[in-house]
Amino acid sequence: MDGPDAEDAMTTTKKSTSRTFTLVGAGAGLATFLAVGLLPSLLYGGYAGVLLAGGLFGTPVDASFAVRAFIVGGMVIGVAAVASLFAVAGAVVGAAIAALTRGSKVETPTPVEPKA
Repeated sequence: MDGPDAEDAMTTTKKSTSRTFTLVGAGAGLATFLAVGLLPSLLYGGYAGVLLAGGLFGTPVDASFAVRAFIVGGMVIGVAAVASLFAVAGAVVGAAIAALTRGSKVETPTPVEPKA
């Protein structure tokens, strides 16, 4: 394999390897979120919902449907925000690992014999 097709194949392989590391890193980030960040994001999101409901409806907060909707909405926003943070951080770490491992390989070009 020689010429532009060989370069395209090598570039495609490097991109797919980098993409694989990035996706694995994002998956590891989400797994870390489930292990470490789910409960705190639910708690702090619910607390933010209680503060918002208290500011809008006055304190002490009644157990009405609107107040509960604000609390659940705060929990959902908290979980989504923290999960996306963990996923992006994991993807960045995966991409960094891909860049570091790709940079450590030194490829020596193989001589191509001219065709007669």
